[in-house]
Amino acid sequence: MKVLFCTSEARPFAATGGLADVCGSLPKALRLRLVGCRIVMPLYEDIPPELRENMKFITSLSVPVAWRRQYCGVFEARSGGVIYYLLDNQYYFKRKGLYGHYDDAERFAFLSRAALEMLPYIDFKPDVIHCNDWQTALTPVYYSLFYAGREWFQGIKTVFTIHNIQYQGKYGMELLEDVLGIPMSAASLLEYDGCVNLMKGGIEAANCVTTVSPTYAKEILDPWYAHKLEAILRERAWKITGILNGIDTVSYDPAADPDLYAPYSVQDRSGKALNKRELQARLGLEENPGAPLIGMVTRMVQHKGLDLVKETLGQLMQESNAQFVILGSGEYEYEMFFRAMQDQYPGRLCACFGFIPELSRKIYAAADIFLMPSRSEPCGLSQMIALRYGAIPVVRETGGLKDSIQDSGDGKGNGFTFCNYDSGDMLYAVRRALKGYEDQAGWQLLVDRAMETDNSWGRSANEYIRLYRDLLKED
Repeated sequence: MKVLFCTSEARPFAATGGLADVCGSLPKALRLRLVGCRIVMPLYEDIPPELRENMKFITSLSVPVAWRRQYCGVFEARSGGVIYYLLDNQYYFKRKGLYGHYDDAERFAFLSRAALEMLPYIDFKPDVIHCNDWQTALTPVYYSLFYAGREWFQGIKTVFTIHNIQYQGKYGMELLEDVLGIPMSAASLLEYDGCVNLMKGGIEAANCVTTVSPTYAKEILDPWYAHKLEAILRERAWKITGILNGIDTVSYDPAADPDLYAPYSVQDRSGKALNKRELQARLGLEENPGAPLIGMVTRMVQHKGLDLVKETLGQLMQESNAQFVILGSGEYEYEMFFRAMQDQYPGRLCACFGFIPELSRKIYAAADIFLMPSRSEPCGLSQMIALRYGAIPVVRETGGLKDSIQDSGDGKGNGFTFCNYDSGDMLYAVRRALKGYEDQAGWQLLVDRAMETDNSWGRSANEYIRLYRDLLKED
């Protein structure tokens, strides 16, 4: 079986978030299971020079973009045993930043079309083309309209994965023909709520739609989660399935992570205490080994549940001896709130702003408790990383958080959960965690269960393979 992954980002070449983690890890897991999996993505300006040096030019071609044709260079690179095809067009991709440009619709229409056009040139015919989020949602659309009937392309199945339904690729209808190259006769594939919706096109055209957790697959049928796509999703519910993401357990391994102050494992956790002490020193926190350290690594945006944190953090700091550290960036109101709290609780609370990978790993390793009170969370990787590093998650029961964290109230779970999106419920869950921390003998058993939780890609990769095989049987 051969699979082509189409994505706008993938580690180690380009990353802004969890999409890159998934697209950099899942293909490796599929390769280990003898699936011929390759990845296609843009050759961005931001790709580091040391990675560019190992790329090999394969071919060039001309790609139709509506009424015009654009150059596309195809470069090949290898990472983790997986072949990557990086598509070069300096007009579209020689820019700072992956997203947020005025012509993103055209840039990713080019990517979606080029991913198909290049296949005969590289002599790779996949059985399945697996597309991810709105940036590559046009690939199944283009395939169904322009390629499915061509002899060389016949028989290919398409899978479209929704990683976050909040970002759909919505544009004015005037782009349909002139920019996207979709005839008016096929407008119904993409038109939704009076505009072009690229994600809607992917949902309509793909043979199968997946989401990144079983709970999220159900949630997106609800208007509260669906960002106005619930009607089309309910109509297409028969082809939607949820498969929980995993994490790269080789990269995220406290026993071998070079970014940590000291290694440790579930068998010998002595190094975790050293990581806590060193992080406290680095961030100007009181060097108190007995004070529970609560960590957050998050985008500072509303759907991450930061309104709940705003409402309760002051009370939490007053009634406990807990320390609190948060790393991230985002909306002004949240950044200002955490700056003010840092001034109010010097030595106990530290706010760090920006995307700092090495510091995030140090926080996972140092934290006793990891807080994720998300309003919505398609899958979430942070809670899985936290488990791996022995930081006990406190999460709201939504999406992948619900699927990966079980409350320890029964003595068998791996964290603490709350159901309602309510600050009082969140505070109660944190209090339960702090109470649990006081019983160090019981807490260490909980840390054992957390670190032994299997969130590797193996289980998920097997589910994707079953899905691919079922699709191919339909013929």
